[in-house]
Amino acid sequence: MDIKQEKPEKAYKNISFLNSPDARTIRILAEYYHPQQKFKEEKVEDTIVFFGSARTKDLSHSRNKLKDIEARIGKEGGKADPSLLEELEMAKNQIFVSQYYEDAVELAKRITLWSKSLDDSHRFVICSGGGPGMMEAANKGAIEAGGKSVGLNISIPMEQFSNPYISPELNFEFHYFFMRKFWFIYLAKGLVIFPGGFGTLDELFEVLTLIQTEKILKPMPIVIYGSEYWNKIINLEEMAKYGTISKSDLELVRFCDTVDDAFSYLKTELTRLYLDQE
Repeated sequence: MDIKQEKPEKAYKNISFLNSPDARTIRILAEYYHPQQKFKEEKVEDTIVFFGSARTKDLSHSRNKLKDIEARIGKEGGKADPSLLEELEMAKNQIFVSQYYEDAVELAKRITLWSKSLDDSHRFVICSGGGPGMMEAANKGAIEAGGKSVGLNISIPMEQFSNPYISPELNFEFHYFFMRKFWFIYLAKGLVIFPGGFGTLDELFEVLTLIQTEKILKPMPIVIYGSEYWNKIINLEEMAKYGTISKSDLELVRFCDTVDDAFSYLKTELTRLYLDQE
């Protein structure tokens, strides 16, 4: 008696297999080839990458929060709960950091407008980690200037979700941090580091390490924005003083405190390094 067997499912259609440990290499390759395909389709030649905290809110939001806390303290008179006073101090600090959010919007906008004025408007596209906070600010500035913006998101338990200012065709979701970092750096021609936490420090120092060890050979201007914040967080001069880095390593970054200074530096360096060479 003839028994007709059903065709087995092709391996590349087997979701259970694709999500298994044995298919990890396939998933890694997918996070390499899919962005590569999309960047080619959208003619994105290179990017300017903005790093910064996912927790930072825009200035209006932070001001409203401060007013709310002050009102709650006012209702309690002179007997405000200590935890509420801590909230007040944090809200004031958030006002300070939120000013950088507005600067990130403006800087991304200026870079995008300059990019659009070039003969090839696919150059120096704004790229961020795709989430809220400073990442949102960068994407927002690019979109408000009428350009495209890239979002390289990552699946993590908290904070990270795609902000609404990413060009839909350039919105990516990664599982592997190292593949996400690869695409941050592979197309980058410049970096802007806004105030941030562990993730921002990780991204900054990984790039500096790759440049220092000559794993990255292309020239890449790096702006560390907001010296009032960063001078409390890192002290590169002390590292050079103790010989843990070379004095020449200090030249890898440029500290800036205004949009005018950051934009002027990036425009000058990108023109010298990439446009004048073509």
